[in-house]
Amino acid sequence: MSHDELMEACRRIRHVALDMDGTIYLGSQLFPFTKPFLQSLAENGIRYSFLTNNPTKSIADYIDKLHRLGIDATSDEVYTTAVATIDYIRQNHTEVKRLFVLGTPSMVAEFEEAGFEMTADDPDDRPDMLVVAFDTTLTYGRLCRAAWWAAQGLPYIATNPDRVCPTDKEVVLVDCGSICESIFHATGRRPDIVVGKPNPDMLRCIMAKYGMQPDEVAMCGDRIYTDVATARNAGALGVLVLSGETTLQTAVESDPRPAVTAENIAEFGRLLLISRGISF
Repeated sequence: MSHDELMEACRRIRHVALDMDGTIYLGSQLFPFTKPFLQSLAENGIRYSFLTNNPTKSIADYIDKLHRLGIDATSDEVYTTAVATIDYIRQNHTEVKRLFVLGTPSMVAEFEEAGFEMTADDPDDRPDMLVVAFDTTLTYGRLCRAAWWAAQGLPYIATNPDRVCPTDKEVVLVDCGSICESIFHATGRRPDIVVGKPNPDMLRCIMAKYGMQPDEVAMCGDRIYTDVATARNAGALGVLVLSGETTLQTAVESDPRPAVTAENIAEFGRLLLISRGISF
């Protein structure tokens, strides 16, 4: 978009939905610009919320982590793909009660608190649905059982499409998308639906909650295929930051390109202020 179009798009923003890992922090390290950015949003009447495709932690766990990093957040400001998956099942599969889940104990506890029953790694303990997530506690046996249930034609939902999870450690964190690819290669079956970003439903929930139009919301994150694609699918402003997974070269070569590419959220924050005629 042109400079004038960019300024007008930024001027309309009333809510910024923020990815977390790779956007406001990396692993266990808060970026130094995150707290000033959030303070600037609040001072200028712009709401914000945190949307993550990482379902390994509960809402309470994420709030605790944000508090430890120095960010005061409430449950209304945090939305994970675990919660989005629970909402999806409740709305679209009211008959489902029993689940076989590849997920962390924290995530499983959220599903149990929502009233779902977990089935065992046993061919005689048949679930109503298979749910596959980013599971840092994954064992080979449970992966094989998940593949078995996928092969049996059970309803099959994945929480998110991410291939890897950003980290500040010297390791590749294999995420839900890669686990699903393993099941696909073994069975020829892909999930019936992937609930998390780029599915726009998480962002649409925010719009409905605050009574906002798509052009009043920005989705800001470090991935084109999840964060920016979510914004595009929801009709919101997509903002790619280069503080996580995506490089500038990848952004330039992307088709279509993100509406906004910024070094980090601080740079995007300056755009929001400039569009409002505010000096910094």
